[in-house]
Amino acid sequence: MSADTLQGKVILVTGSTDGIGKETALELSRRGATVILHGRDLGRCQRALDEAVRITRNKSLGCFAADLGSLHEVRRLAEDITAQYDRLDVLINNAGVFMTSRMLSADGYEMTFAVNHLAPFLLTHLLLDHLKKSAPSRIITMSSVAHQRARLELDNLQGEKHFTGYGAYALSKLGNILFTYELAERLRGSGVTVLCLHPGVIGTKLLREGFGGMSGGSVKQGADTPVYLASAPELDMVTGKYFLQRKEEQPAPLVHDAALRRQFWDASARLCGLTSD
Repeated sequence: MSADTLQGKVILVTGSTDGIGKETALELSRRGATVILHGRDLGRCQRALDEAVRITRNKSLGCFAADLGSLHEVRRLAEDITAQYDRLDVLINNAGVFMTSRMLSADGYEMTFAVNHLAPFLLTHLLLDHLKKSAPSRIITMSSVAHQRARLELDNLQGEKHFTGYGAYALSKLGNILFTYELAERLRGSGVTVLCLHPGVIGTKLLREGFGGMSGGSVKQGADTPVYLASAPELDMVTGKYFLQRKEEQPAPLVHDAALRRQFWDASARLCGLTSD
């Protein structure tokens, strides 16, 4: 893929009504892609869509609303997208939250883990047939350098034994990378590549809510790497990698533990009501 080949490509960006996701969607729209925006609230999603059309003059855009804290709504989102679009070239799992206190999702799961990991885990599975049909295609998931400080305890994925906001966030971001590396192995030879990234410390709502007075870079800077991963032709055959500022970086060492990745995959599948394979 390249900037001049995004014409006709269908790209879904979750969490694209503000922040990095919105800027990513705008840049991909400028390059001619058919971008599907997503947000939790339909009104905000429609306003983001109208703004994107006005700024980019790209009228082949769409938007869908779904609360990623509900697995039922994740399933509905996948159904709506596959009903309206006959292909999907790039899935960008961008949506994320940082909860300072332990809250439960509609399914009774810890909210940070539910939105940041289980939702993209399930959504990706539900859209895989479309991605395979559209191959060569890409799956890109937003992680964070915070994953380096995560504690992975399979009996405490919901923070049921002990919880901190940062600990839950770090675990969810580690989950994104474990998922990326394991899915990449399972999809080898399918034409679907899988990548993840740390966008940098960016001045988003999530940064303000989770990290107080910490300052960060612009959303344009934050969108640079996901746009690159979605469009760069030199990445056509690259899969199972973690990026920072357009460069491959090494994730936490435990990401390379294949047995641990499988255990985490199986636990995630059970929580999503999927059959583990």
